[in-house]
Amino acid sequence: MRAVLALMARLAARLPRLWYRRRLAFVLLALLPLAWCFRLTVAVREALYRRGLLPSYRLPVPVIVVGNLTVGGSGKTPCVLWLVDSLRAAGWQPGIVSRGHGGARTAVHAVTPDSPPALVGDEPVLLARRSGVPVFVGRDRVAAGRALLAAHPDCSVIVSDDGLQHYRLQRTVEIALFDGRGVGNAQLLPAGPLREPLSRLARVTAVLWNAPPGACPALPAASDVPQLSMRLVGRRFVALGDSRRCCSAEDLRGKRLYALAGIGDPARFFAQLATFGLIFDARPFPDHHPFSAADLAFASDGVLLLTEKDAVKCAPLMTSEAWILPVDAHVDPAPDGQSLLNIVLEKINGRALA
Repeated sequence: MRAVLALMARLAARLPRLWYRRRLAFVLLALLPLAWCFRLTVAVREALYRRGLLPSYRLPVPVIVVGNLTVGGSGKTPCVLWLVDSLRAAGWQPGIVSRGHGGARTAVHAVTPDSPPALVGDEPVLLARRSGVPVFVGRDRVAAGRALLAAHPDCSVIVSDDGLQHYRLQRTVEIALFDGRGVGNAQLLPAGPLREPLSRLARVTAVLWNAPPGACPALPAASDVPQLSMRLVGRRFVALGDSRRCCSAEDLRGKRLYALAGIGDPARFFAQLATFGLIFDARPFPDHHPFSAADLAFASDGVLLLTEKDAVKCAPLMTSEAWILPVDAHVDPAPDGQSLLNIVLEKINGRALA
């Protein structure tokens, strides 16, 4: 039995790499029957919610969901931060709700910049530190939203970090986010990376690509939906543990560098570092990895470069020099010149529920 479990663990670790190949590997073909069962389950569940046979709830303020159709991170956190800043500049008072993936809480929890990531999740702590708006987490986002509004009655709009498939929470706007990996083999779990069929894109408000415009594949299912590109821009490094200290890539050249990334697509972070001309030893980890001191021991003889999200969990463990690369999202207009903020505000003002 132990050997079987070990084999399954190795197989599960390989699946994400196989999903994004052009051809279906034999092991994925064997998983297609499970994917068809998953597709049926997803379709039945969505139909039950849409027909009112399973209850869904509307909050008294507009709800904007930033989510994935694929498994894993694709840049939702910087997108949520951009959206919160844009809404605030437009006169709204945003709040953020999240499931708090990777946290251990069993109930709704208010998140502060000093909240332990093991309790509320790494991304919510980062959102609380960067956004300056109320952040609440909970597996039930309806309960999280209600708790946020009760504690902050001046909140006029809620942004949900993830939750595209959380149909209990009615939403006004849906933004489906993809990164440069695209939709992979376009199969549903476990044969592919999709949580829902691509036909789901016909019902979202906008599709956002965390990739250059030329790298965004055509998605026939979203032909009538605005599609925009988002860029993550980071130029200066910040010292871990002292945000007042900054340096440039030039300052890091000539040092023994290691790069750590425990995000949805670690290669994205490594590629960004490479554009600075840095030479480093790349160490990828699974998304939401619970880091330990042993995980970071490899960098004891050099300088560690890491993402903001990973820094939330690694800061208490570091004993050597480490630098964070903060990034900000920049969203380009749609081909017709319309901005994502205008698309969102038009839908909010209409208050049409998805």
